[in-house]
Amino acid sequence: MELAGIRADCELSAADGALTDLQPHWYALYTCSNHEKHVATELYTRKVNHFLPLYTSVRRWKDRRITLNLPLFPGYVFVCLALRDRLRVLQIPSVVRLVSFNGQPAVLPDKEMEILRRGLSQQLVSEPHPFLTAGRRVRVRSGPLAGMQGILLRRRGKARFVVAVELIMRSISVEIDEADVEAL
Repeated sequence: MELAGIRADCELSAADGALTDLQPHWYALYTCSNHEKHVATELYTRKVNHFLPLYTSVRRWKDRRITLNLPLFPGYVFVCLALRDRLRVLQIPSVVRLVSFNGQPAVLPDKEMEILRRGLSQQLVSEPHPFLTAGRRVRVRSGPLAGMQGILLRRRGKARFVVAVELIMRSISVEIDEADVEAL
């Protein structure tokens, strides 16, 4: 797995919790289909703090096998920016919009983003997973994803931890040791 555009300088928040156009926060950027890497390259060029988690997938054809690095959250790139700077991001070709509710860009929780970035930088084996709303809820108590809540399931005889980013209704599953989780 590979991570693109990781920088650790998006940890600002107002003391009273109020959002302003001057403070950087994490947002989900919706992109054209299969253009996530292109958008990440443009964000890097424009020196915009971003996060594009990738996973490795082996595709098989009749005559060959190929290994691809694909986005863990297809259609999305996460950006950390002040809202006043959103225009320079929205002008990038292949960017559709910031994920918004009621006309306001939706802020992703800083703690959740930092745990996700830290955990995925530990080279965990992960892959996209269908978004789930039901199942056994657990919390990771140790390891790189400590503090994260999600759903525990089994796949191919191994324990998998499903992390849901509810704002964009996407999920990923990560191999995990059952000793590292506790029931909620």
